[in-house]
Amino acid sequence: MDDAGVGWIAAIIIGGLAGWIASRFMNSDTGVFMNVILGIIGAAVASFIFGFLGVSFGGWLGYLVAGFVGACILIWGARAVRS
Repeated sequence: MDDAGVGWIAAIIIGGLAGWIASRFMNSDTGVFMNVILGIIGAAVASFIFGFLGVSFGGWLGYLVAGFVGACILIWGARAVRS
């Protein structure tokens, strides 16, 4: 996500927003800190997956979309492991 032009503070804010949207979408009860972690790590996971598929996002909106998709993947994976 370094080439997206999003700084660390913006990444935390956007990651938190993406994690919060994903937790609402997936009907997950996570706290604010976990939403930020889900959004940031989710953006990295989704960027890797999208990069493998040849799709790239840039800027704030791309980071938000990647964070949302990645956080949903992480929530789904955590539920699959717990079940």
